[in-house]
Amino acid sequence: MSKDIRIARFSGKAIEPYIKELARLRIQVFREFPYLYDGTYEYEEKYLQTYLNCPQSVIVIAFDGDKIVGASTAIPMQYETEEMKRPFIENGYKLEEVFYCSESVLDRNYRGLGIGVRFFEEREAHAQELGGFKHITFCCVERPIDHPRRPADYVPLDKFWNKRGYVKHPELKTTYLWKDLDDEVETPKPMTFWLKHES
Repeated sequence: MSKDIRIARFSGKAIEPYIKELARLRIQVFREFPYLYDGTYEYEEKYLQTYLNCPQSVIVIAFDGDKIVGASTAIPMQYETEEMKRPFIENGYKLEEVFYCSESVLDRNYRGLGIGVRFFEEREAHAQELGGFKHITFCCVERPIDHPRRPADYVPLDKFWNKRGYVKHPELKTTYLWKDLDDEVETPKPMTFWLKHES
């Protein structure tokens, strides 16, 4: 592993050359707790088309040489799914004023190098360059404390997110369907949003 990491931003059609490798990395990382996601290439490549088709999207990619070791996605909330938009509509937010930082994935061998901080900085910078956003948000899955697959050394990222200026908003909740590693079918997962208000 090199520590000569290059971080780059891509939007819209510029994402296309990286779709297959991004799908691979997402499947790899999302198998870990708390997501425990049993993903497929077909679904991931279809999911990533949302970002490819939206010129205002951004994917921040971390490269070690030519190898993709991390990626972080974001998009204006108005282009997201109904499941993501609904809590904001119900709580009186204007979707065009909300920028959604969807997911970050990072190979475990590259954690602790500050890449996660860069992912937030780059996505927030992209939102500021687009202009017009009053809120930046992301959501995370809620898992029970006694979940059988919860690692003994697992530490939630709440303190990291707080340090980045994000606050948990329990009133902003949704559910999302996916198949856990131990399941035969998709089941709904509770998701809670965190917000950062732009000055």
